[in-house]
Amino acid sequence: MSTLAYEIVDVFTDRPFAGNPLAVVFGAVGLATEQMQALAVEFNLSETVFVLPPTQVGATYRARIFTPAAELPFAGHPSVGAAVTAARRGLFEVGRITQECGAGVLPIEVTATGATLTGGTPTLGPELDPEPLLEMAGLTAADHAGPAPRVAGCGLEFPYLPVRPDAVARARVNAAAAERYGVEHVSVFSWDATGQTANARVFVPGLGVPEDPATGSAALGLGVWLVASGLLPADGRAEYAVRQGVDMGRPSSLACTVTAAGGQAVGATVAGQVVPVARGEIMVPPFVG
Repeated sequence: MSTLAYEIVDVFTDRPFAGNPLAVVFGAVGLATEQMQALAVEFNLSETVFVLPPTQVGATYRARIFTPAAELPFAGHPSVGAAVTAARRGLFEVGRITQECGAGVLPIEVTATGATLTGGTPTLGPELDPEPLLEMAGLTAADHAGPAPRVAGCGLEFPYLPVRPDAVARARVNAAAAERYGVEHVSVFSWDATGQTANARVFVPGLGVPEDPATGSAALGLGVWLVASGLLPADGRAEYAVRQGVDMGRPSSLACTVTAAGGQAVGATVAGQVVPVARGEIMVPPFVG
């Protein structure tokens, strides 16, 4: 019976059993999408990534990323985790590589301990009514603090809801409200301007992930939101940090940059470390078609 090699790594942390756990699967070239989805359900982590041969010129490898509920075009912690794990397995040397995914071919700078991911093209939506997002996060109007919520992204978009520092720990995902408003995910955060740091929680009930301990894609989009909201410089490159997962007992650290021109973000990066936790083989699920 055929099996596939896999590794479990913790991403955006410098120690095991913290950060965001990720399953990285190798050798799945012949698998159908349904089989990959079945493996993601079996691992039951926020995401499972399959490292595959590239299909686009110039790409080092191709990544397909799945939550327990659906495939994603792009995500941060699978991109960082896949790049570092593949390099450790000898698929390529550390240094600058490129990952093909649904958001395009993205550059990643890989080191022995972690990686820096450059996000896709920044996108920004209009201001949003905070009430549905507050209800989805189990909070009230008094908890909203700062500029208006907006959707932003660098390959995967999120609504960003700024709240009071004490409200972050009190947030509780309301899946029924999320379904009623048609909102799959939300980033709830407080902003510390002095330390240029966001304390964040990311809820993804629409994709089978009640809460994510570290979300690289949301960290990238946050930089877009911060520039648009006037909380980071309108021109040049700025650094900021995201702390996430604390309320889940899986503290995570994401180091980010955003580059802006004329008050608009034109690029963003997110970096973090990757710690190996386990490796093994898993059976190939039967094809159902």
